Amino acid sequence: MIRNVISAVLLDAEFYGEVADEPALITQAAAVVVFANLLGGVGAALATDSNVVAGAVIGVATGLVGWLVWSGVAYGVGVRLLGGDADYPELLRVIGFAYAPVAMGIIPWLGFVGAAWALFAVVIAIRESMAFSTQRSLATAALGWAAWLGMAVLLNVLLGWDLLAAFPI
Repeated sequence: MIRNVISAVLLDAEFYGEVADEPALITQAAAVVVFANLLGGVGAALATDSNVVAGAVIGVATGLVGWLVWSGVAYGVGVRLLGGDADYPELLRVIGFAYAPVAMGIIPWLGFVGAAWALFAVVIAIRESMAFSTQRSLATAALGWAAWLGMAVLLNVLLGWDLLAAFPI
């Protein structure tokens, strides 16, 4: 699993193509989402003097829901609108691994770098999964990210969570 995470963080396009073709990697992808968002949530809590346990819980909850939403929107936009060739579980796998850079957020205020890195990783993951051009992949990833952001804000407002403890992914 460590090699897979390293390949994901290094934006290895061949790796993302392999993940797209390997259904057994869904568990690893989910673990990456949980672990990266746990670390990111803790780092965000430390940066904002918030409760660390709450930051971890909010980070994981927002990360998991965001993963499902982002993958769903990517499927809807990429496959239904832009003619990509992928299924929802395939997108869950590649986008799940693309979350790996979010773990950099354990270092307070470095979460934004990890989030930007993850966004680039998602563009590559979608491109490899759907056999898209980079432009189509970028559009698909951006719409998915916007849906994720809207979901994160809504969850934080409705549940009274500290938005910064779950941001940026």
